[in-house]
Amino acid sequence: MAIQHASSGQVIDVRPFGSRLLSEKTTALFKSEQLEVIRLVLQAGKSFPEHSVAGEITVQCLEGQLDFTAEGKSHLLNAGEMLFLARGVPHEVTAIQDSSALMTIVLSVQSR
Repeated sequence: MAIQHASSGQVIDVRPFGSRLLSEKTTALFKSEQLEVIRLVLQAGKSFPEHSVAGEITVQCLEGQLDFTAEGKSHLLNAGEMLFLARGVPHEVTAIQDSSALMTIVLSVQSR
């Protein structure tokens, strides 16, 4: 089954899930040639192991608390806080509490 992404001009609800959080899953909201936006959902104690991406990323915590580790430094992200990370930087994320976040990834990397 193909992943359904939002269309250009479509409104996307990114409000906190609240009581539905534990029944939700990580989903790609949309993807274009240059940009991908993902709604990340992690239960407390779950994590994504260290990895890197070719483009810049932002992670905005919508609810809960995330431990975002990059370049040997741990950053706690609480609801309403956002983190920017330069392209290619290895990072990992662990949910301290049941959490959801909006993650934006720049896919098209132009040489500088």
